[in-house]
Amino acid sequence: MRLILAVDAIFPPLTGIGRYALELAQGLAASGEFDSLRYYLHGRWLTAAPGASPEDNSAIADGGRPGILAKARVQLAQVPLAVRVYAALAPRVASLRLRRYRDHVFHSPNFILPPFAGPSVATVHDLSTVMYPQFHPAARVALMQRAMPQTVARATRLITPSESVRREVIAHFGLAAGRVVATPLGVDPVFAPRCATDLASDLRTLGLQAGTYLLCVATLEPRKNIGRLLDAYQDLPQALRQRYPLVLAGAPGWHGEALNRRIRDLAQGGQVRQLGYVSQAQLPALYAGARLFAFPALYEGFGLPVLEAMASGVPVVTSDCSSLPEVAGDAALLVNPLDTDALRAALARGLEDEGWRGVARERGLARAAERSWPQCVARTLAVYRSLSA
Repeated sequence: MRLILAVDAIFPPLTGIGRYALELAQGLAASGEFDSLRYYLHGRWLTAAPGASPEDNSAIADGGRPGILAKARVQLAQVPLAVRVYAALAPRVASLRLRRYRDHVFHSPNFILPPFAGPSVATVHDLSTVMYPQFHPAARVALMQRAMPQTVARATRLITPSESVRREVIAHFGLAAGRVVATPLGVDPVFAPRCATDLASDLRTLGLQAGTYLLCVATLEPRKNIGRLLDAYQDLPQALRQRYPLVLAGAPGWHGEALNRRIRDLAQGGQVRQLGYVSQAQLPALYAGARLFAFPALYEGFGLPVLEAMASGVPVVTSDCSSLPEVAGDAALLVNPLDTDALRAALARGLEDEGWRGVARERGLARAAERSWPQCVARTLAVYRSLSA
């Protein structure tokens, strides 16, 4: 097989889509399935599978550094005019750079598919800009409203991270079921249970102790529902809050200024900790040391942090909507993310009910064991083979 994989999503700080693209790139490189495997980044070619940091992407061909399109996206991503210019230029540059490779399959793992004469695949991670446009900046919504119908029209196959999103894509765009394939995401083996003694040194660098905090790992933006999590947490008995502070880990997101001010105010009382973005090296210990993991998102295409927490042996409270029940199964407490009282009750049970915690830990480990990145890569390879036959 011959493949071109777009790798624009692999840019620190890595979140769900970037992690997916990175694991896919590295897994495909290790598969030995390809006569030709190329990586496309903003009009340029990488000579090797990219890594998770800018230094790892030093193998950029054609001059050794990212082109002007990459710089524009990084520096001006929040400027509506810049987003429109990028959206107009990037597909044209890609079309020119890719026109010699129609004998390859082209895969964009980050929603948008440029014009391509050969067989093509796009990964649609969610339909949040369609279903919940209020959760995104207007420039992003406008871009996706233009780009998504074009991607759907161009793609030979569409991939989604969950059956939930697969059903949404089929229904929204009126597609034949066979055009859309779900390839569930995996979990890295570094996410695993660890004893308090083993965790002590790693957690000390974060100012934490194992088993003494409630954790949420999420970008601080409206869709993650952090404000309602804070409401529910503040409604817990004071003794419980003093025993288990809420630790928030995640990069600042869109429209998060008011939320950040509230978190800073609560942090002064010592019962909320804001760590910011936590590196991939520190994240496994942070998960494994948590008493409970809370992820009350309003909408998710998959919800990778839920899987990572379960793999770490940590009980989970998450939402009963979108893809999250599919990911968590019967291993988590599922709550209506709009119901603050239900969320408060679930947090209290998750922190205190030892009987449920033991069952949740066992079921979560079993659930996480069913999902791996090699499985995700294998299912993706099957999609490519169906187009190369």
